[in-house]
Amino acid sequence: MNKAKLVEQMAKISKLPKSTCKDCLEAFISAVGTALKQSKSVVLTGFGTFSVMKRKSRVGINPVTRVKMNIPAKKVPKFKAGKGLKAIVK
Repeated sequence: MNKAKLVEQMAKISKLPKSTCKDCLEAFISAVGTALKQSKSVVLTGFGTFSVMKRKSRVGINPVTRVKMNIPAKKVPKFKAGKGLKAIVK
């Protein structure tokens, strides 16, 4: 499911206009992104937790040239599904 289909599904379920649902979805994405940028986690009880994970630097190997290279440390977004979401999928 892509963003357009998600907005369509949200509009169908909530009986709100697609434009309103699109604005809500974009606001949600923006709010989560802003929180993660500040290294804060976003907890949605029953759905899951968005957080930032710090990866350490490591040595990797270029598969073409077989030359070792240093991969720098970085922060990456992480999502852990909550109990309610796991129950729905199961």
